[in-house]
Amino acid sequence: MRIDERGGAQAARLWAGTLDPAFQQAARFHREPDRRRLRAMAVGVLCATAFMLGVLGIVGLKVHQVRLSYRLDALRATRAEADELNRRFRVELATLHSLARLEDRARTELGMVPPGQDQVRLAREFVPGGSGLSSVSPPRTASAQRVSPVEAPVR
Repeated sequence: MRIDERGGAQAARLWAGTLDPAFQQAARFHREPDRRRLRAMAVGVLCATAFMLGVLGIVGLKVHQVRLSYRLDALRATRAEADELNRRFRVELATLHSLARLEDRARTELGMVPPGQDQVRLAREFVPGGSGLSSVSPPRTASAQRVSPVEAPVR
């Protein structure tokens, strides 16, 4: 069947696009919304959104991990510097507490001289041949003696 046989002049003009606008308006298709397709598109958009949020979450965690890694490296470097400074201070403290250094400083800055033989007196408990009992003898100072409350002098 040809176009001319079915009222072909109008059909040919329809295909050629030369019909009047009123006829074209009526000839347009009216499409009803397809709920299944709309629902499928909504599910697709939601799944894509959930996937993108997951990917962005993982990327955010990795970025945070990298930041913490840099911060940890900086803290380790700071701790290494502090440990080195602490070691230097310990060496300096040991040098300052050195007896040879103290003696040298006392002689040069304060004008001290080593004691003569007649100026040195040794305690009995440190003298060889001593009895060694002096540590058990009663104390010789008044503040160290115990006074009973009955014998306490009244002032």
